[in-house]
Amino acid sequence: MSTTAQEDRSPGPRTVTPGAESSLTPPPKLRRRPALVVAAVAVTALGSLLGAWAWSATTDTQEVLAARATIHRGEVIEAQDIQRIRISGDPALTPLPASAYDDLIGQRATLDIAAGGLLTAESTADDPLLGQGQSIVGISLTAAQVPAMPLYGGDQVRVIVTPSDTAERVNSPPSTTAKVVDTNLDEATGNTVVNVLVPYADAALLAARAATGNVALVLDSGAK
Repeated sequence: MSTTAQEDRSPGPRTVTPGAESSLTPPPKLRRRPALVVAAVAVTALGSLLGAWAWSATTDTQEVLAARATIHRGEVIEAQDIQRIRISGDPALTPLPASAYDDLIGQRATLDIAAGGLLTAESTADDPLLGQGQSIVGISLTAAQVPAMPLYGGDQVRVIVTPSDTAERVNSPPSTTAKVVDTNLDEATGNTVVNVLVPYADAALLAARAATGNVALVLDSGAK
């Protein structure tokens, strides 16, 4: 024979049986885990170090000047040729600071600067184009009279007279050594106009030869 406890479902206040509270389960006691505490401290310290490194890497940058497009040696630098960029500081690099932007406009490139390349103090010069005892002569040349490749400022060339007489061709034709300043396209004729730098004493003779049209320009090896 079995008995079943009957639950008290009658309304109204219930009577608490003395000693019932003592049968309630006490809350679990928190256990301290030193290893977790040490791990938390280590993670916090690592986070602080990473934050300090990121802050240092971000703030140790400098604004410098770089070429927006390729600047060829001898070209006059214009505003659209250069740009301000930020790079991380490195003692091995000595780029021009962005504050030199205005000073650089109008100067002449002393070497070829590739697009994106940093500009340094050696990249440009503000020396006048014409030195003492020098002259510039412009020569209009057809496609057959000039090498089929770009000419840049500073290229060493020779302007050679191309005589029409067969007898004159046998002998070594006269020539003038020059340095390219820049080139331009004559849209009216399609000719390439090459401005060359020559000694003052050679300028008149070279101009007279160029005016005849019987000249050819040769780019010498090692000039570029």
